[in-house]
Amino acid sequence: MEHTAQHLLETVQKALPLLRQISDAEARIKPDPEKWSKQEILGHLIDSASNNQHKFVRTMQAENHLDFVGYAQNYWVEAQAYNGAKWSDIIALWEQFNRHLAHVIQNVVPEKLDNTISVEGSSPFTLGFIMADYVEHLKHHLKQILPDSGFESTFENLYNV
Repeated sequence: MEHTAQHLLETVQKALPLLRQISDAEARIKPDPEKWSKQEILGHLIDSASNNQHKFVRTMQAENHLDFVGYAQNYWVEAQAYNGAKWSDIIALWEQFNRHLAHVIQNVVPEKLDNTISVEGSSPFTLGFIMADYVEHLKHHLKQILPDSGFESTFENLYNV
């Protein structure tokens, strides 16, 4: 999982300066009343980090399989009022949470990577898969926040292996 942890850290490092260039006002703009602002998307990524931390640690504890509940992502974003927070605080929390998740991923006991998890009755996924998929989910949303920044092309150059 060393590669996945490194991939996560490099993604955070590439995104940070670009996120910091976004003004507080720009971060709060909702493109549509029913869509998230850039700030709310980053807040969603914090929620995703939190939920995935629980999945990672609990799946590592499980004997072989764990059933996990999903979460109402729109409610989480709304309830935490991300759009009213300071943009730099949201960035800092997102950065630190992901650095910690990279640490968790890097230190997983290899024998636990085949443990499985089901979320709300889904087909089972291995711990190794959900760790790698977390990074892909993160990249997907960063591309939404940073569509014209060059992030996507730089990113693809780094990780197309």
